[in-house]
Amino acid sequence: MRKIIFYRTSTGHCPVEKFLDLLPSKHAKKVSWVLSLIEYLPMVPKQYFKKLVNTDDIWEVRVKSGGEAYRLLGFFDGSNLVVLDYAFQ
Repeated sequence: MRKIIFYRTSTGHCPVEKFLDLLPSKHAKKVSWVLSLIEYLPMVPKQYFKKLVNTDDIWEVRVKSGGEAYRLLGFFDGSNLVVLDYAFQ
């Protein structure tokens, strides 16, 4: 089982949280569902979670909802903690 956290600056700013707060409710629910899959499934389908090639261990969460694609980027801290620090559409 993995644990997902969002990176927060020393001043409390959280880019991923801010991004998610701006999403339509339906899309935010889909992102939340995908994050739950990543936390609880031992083998997550690559369509939702994969290591980006030619990077130093940057991982991508990809969510498609209502014709839109959302990406959240982050890294592992240890073997089970995923820190998401950037999100975009």
